[in-house]
Amino acid sequence: MSYPRKLLSSRFLLSILIAGLISFQASGQEPQKLGDESVKPFTIAVSDRAINDLHTRLDLTRLPDQISDTSWEYGTDKAVLTELLDYWRNDFDWRKQEALLNKFDQIIVEVEGLDLHTIHERSKNPDAIPLLLVHGWPGSIAEFYKIIGPLTDPVAHGGEITDSYHVIAPSLPGFAFSEAPSTPGYSSEKIALLLAELMKTLGYERYAIAGGDWGAVINAHHANHFPERLIGFHSNMILAPAPADETQRANVSEEEASLRERRQAYMSGELAYQQIQGSKPQSLGYGLNDSPAGLAAWILEKFHGWTDMPQDAEGDIWEYFSKDELLTNISIYWFTESITSSMRIYYENRSTPAIKPTGYIDVPTGVALFPAEIYITPRAWAEAAYDIRHWSQMPRGGHFAALEETEAYLNELNTFFRLVR
Repeated sequence: MSYPRKLLSSRFLLSILIAGLISFQASGQEPQKLGDESVKPFTIAVSDRAINDLHTRLDLTRLPDQISDTSWEYGTDKAVLTELLDYWRNDFDWRKQEALLNKFDQIIVEVEGLDLHTIHERSKNPDAIPLLLVHGWPGSIAEFYKIIGPLTDPVAHGGEITDSYHVIAPSLPGFAFSEAPSTPGYSSEKIALLLAELMKTLGYERYAIAGGDWGAVINAHHANHFPERLIGFHSNMILAPAPADETQRANVSEEEASLRERRQAYMSGELAYQQIQGSKPQSLGYGLNDSPAGLAAWILEKFHGWTDMPQDAEGDIWEYFSKDELLTNISIYWFTESITSSMRIYYENRSTPAIKPTGYIDVPTGVALFPAEIYITPRAWAEAAYDIRHWSQMPRGGHFAALEETEAYLNELNTFFRLVR
């Protein structure tokens, strides 16, 4: 049996209650008035029926065979996936993870007809700066659960009060608890415009932005359109083409060139997902939306492959992430039935014309370059495209920096934003 994914918008509330899968709770509060729009408080509340349905599907899992003496060469390793699925069915406590996420203030804001979900955790420090944290795929707001506390209340976590932020961490349109667009055209650039409008609605005229993966791409568009609004732009996946100037193009150190070549060679076998999600996301979505095992395998492969660890049987992913961390992220996709709509960003980004040509990004920019990032941009190339104020070549870490290298990522955010506050 399948269930409709009609979430979060007030016009869909009746169908949500009937389906009995996910609802939002107003917690007895009146909607907050911030900016020009009505803002509704939000609480994650997955129904018992949805959890029982997940358990039933996991009980009926039918896994394929795997060639002997192989691990990750052909895709997700069966032994690792089996271990994760067994934990998901028998030991994972969604209610505990739900309560952990619900410790953060969350709201729904209607932006251009779409109901966008966002964590909106404000600091008690009146001098805190607003920080828009933008996730990517196959991530979610759950990626940031370990850094929101230290960002909003650094003193309570051993930091300095001057490193305080109001954190705004939205679920992207079509991801998790945000409404899925029903029309084409929601490219990364279009989403950047929506998030700029979200910040305006919340009353923030000047703010900082940070993120990786699609978050980095979206934020670059944000900076291209609204440089006057931004205090600074931090990226842990900076993208820039080879400069037209031959001197700048050739100004790449041996270390940078070697790392770039190694990552390009590795990623040459890792890009099939982009091809299918960029061309036929709907076809893939039928399988992933119907099978929790299939969904877990698809997402687990990315966390394994994009983490700074041995990419074979010797690499133990549980040394880098807990099962609870990965399953919270996977469960968000499962319970909201958002995997198909989340993948459409790849299609939309290929097929939607640009709104504004991307020029030099005249916003103070900080970069943390983790060695197992999926794209490596040389510093000279980045400097030709951005106003680089801070650059760190990190000693270790991969694509999901906020989860994998939490302390190092936090330190990088604070180091950069101290320069531009």
